[in-house]
Amino acid sequence: MFEFTVEATSGPARAGRWALPHGTVETPCFMPVGTQGTVRALSPRDLETIGAGIVLANTYHLFLRPGHETVARLGGLHRFMGWSRPILTDSGGFQVFSLESLRRVSEEGVEFRSHVDGSPRFLSPELAVDVQWALGSDVAMAFDHVIPGQSGREAARDALERTLRWLGRCRRRFQELAVSRPPSAISGALSDGRRLTANGRSSDGQRRTADGCFQTLVPIVQGGTYPDLRRACVEGILGEGDWDAVAIGGLSVGEPKAAMIEILESLGPMLPESRPRYLMGVGFPEDVLAAVALGVDLVDCVAPTRMGRNGAAFTDRGPVNIRNARHRDDAGPLDPDCDCETCVTFSRGYLRHLFAAGELLGLRLLSLHNVRYLIRLAARARAAVVDGSFEGWSRAWLARYQAKEQA
Repeated sequence: MFEFTVEATSGPARAGRWALPHGTVETPCFMPVGTQGTVRALSPRDLETIGAGIVLANTYHLFLRPGHETVARLGGLHRFMGWSRPILTDSGGFQVFSLESLRRVSEEGVEFRSHVDGSPRFLSPELAVDVQWALGSDVAMAFDHVIPGQSGREAARDALERTLRWLGRCRRRFQELAVSRPPSAISGALSDGRRLTANGRSSDGQRRTADGCFQTLVPIVQGGTYPDLRRACVEGILGEGDWDAVAIGGLSVGEPKAAMIEILESLGPMLPESRPRYLMGVGFPEDVLAAVALGVDLVDCVAPTRMGRNGAAFTDRGPVNIRNARHRDDAGPLDPDCDCETCVTFSRGYLRHLFAAGELLGLRLLSLHNVRYLIRLAARARAAVVDGSFEGWSRAWLARYQAKEQA
């Protein structure tokens, strides 16, 4: 379980497979974001149809509502949201950044003022692990301190050092749960035939979560836009022990794009080749391919659904603004190269009409297309790595995308 296999490389770019409790994820992979247990405007059936292999949910938001205890009572997050494939849960660290005006950071954790009802809510590294254990995700993220991308060196150092201290606390709590809080119900055999035992472990000793499935804890690299601090954080993480994956956080939070590339180039040689690398919060097409080219295996972002709800669509020839009047009488598909329901069924003229009329179907159809586009882009990158054409293919794709023929 959690074994990562690199099947092919093309320079730093990799094609691999990550075995998780609820299925194997092919990489490179784009992961749709379902913050509150749902990818906005899309059903689990939609996600399965467009090839999503894994989705994200957020610890902080599910902690606020409906509460992790409620999710656990209703059978765990997979059953709760009707999704049978892998789930990764963010720890709430991003909300330390995004809800800066509603929180106070201390060594013990973060005190939030709930954006829902204004009530005080405290999230510690231990509680972040507890919540994710109760949710039953395949992959749980360690609680980290995320700061704005333009932060100074001392702020970045302070945040990364706190992130490492919190990581130690997360790991200790995770290990405690693995031996002291087995789930109340045994879910039976896993998909590969192994049996679960009453002490919360499988027959081969791996840990499992409250819904009877396995879970792994993943550390997050912080350090702002300072390569030496990032490298120090990686050294601290690897010194803490072995991990099934390593995530890179605190990018795509306001820093120049060139800084993100510099950080990825700096970290690549330090990260274990036999473990998947997850770049958090990146999801625009050109950024996805840039990350893959530098050895990143998994990315996620809310951008495809957010842009879709606002009438913007990804295509190889640049973004399409479906609200533009030029599409009023266009009988052609949104993207002639796409195989999603939106593109094979409806015209640009119809999609523009939906947005002009304020119809909810328009939001769903463009969100569906954008998520499918990024999933397919990652799959195309994977195929190019496997057949050895990645460098030429990605260069040609970028030239066409940057020409921005669409509007």
